[in-house]
Amino acid sequence: MTIAQNLKAVRERIAAAARRAGRSPDDIALMAVTKTFGPDDIRAAYDAGQRLFGENRVQEFAGKFQAVRDLTDAGFHMIGHLQTNKAAKAVEVFSAVDSVDSVRLAEKLNAAAATTRKRLPILIELNLGGEESKTGVNPVSQEFGALLEAAARLDHLEFRGLMTIPPLTGDPQAARPYFRRLREIRDRIAARNLPSIRLATLSTGMSHDFEVAIEEGSTCVRLGTAIFGERPRKA
Repeated sequence: MTIAQNLKAVRERIAAAARRAGRSPDDIALMAVTKTFGPDDIRAAYDAGQRLFGENRVQEFAGKFQAVRDLTDAGFHMIGHLQTNKAAKAVEVFSAVDSVDSVRLAEKLNAAAATTRKRLPILIELNLGGEESKTGVNPVSQEFGALLEAAARLDHLEFRGLMTIPPLTGDPQAARPYFRRLREIRDRIAARNLPSIRLATLSTGMSHDFEVAIEEGSTCVRLGTAIFGERPRKA
């Protein structure tokens, strides 16, 4: 199947999952994850109507940036782990960073955004499974509380939501508790009415489990293989 055909099939599955949950399909954003795929694949998705894209590495996307920068109505988000020393470059090439997991990183992004005189949308990445192999802040840690408090002073950042990647298993249903917990954390924060915090976005759900994520409240699903096929293997 072509990228356009895959996108059509995925959108139909998103709509069906939304209806099962009593939600509007319009409330769920589809992010096409283009890690390891080239500018031609990005353009093929763009030509099929896709406008939201995610990349995992600053250097990789920086190499593609010139080839796709004319797609001015497309949004390119950083969704992988971001080192603080690459914060300035990330602000330069991405329209948002969805993987903020420390106050230090948030401060670096805020400083970089200040030099460009723009406000940078960000998501806070949570590690809900407690996996040492994954990045993300522990939601019961002091660091998470400090991140929420920092929002009021980091005036070049827009704290828009939460992101997580549940532990990977062969059963999509095993991820359901993590999707549900993400929503519950967001709701508890909303009840506190913190200044500068409007966490409307819940970015969770990938190619193997996105329908369950939608049933539990995800507002943005991040799909790669379901759209582009298997990722190219490294030589």
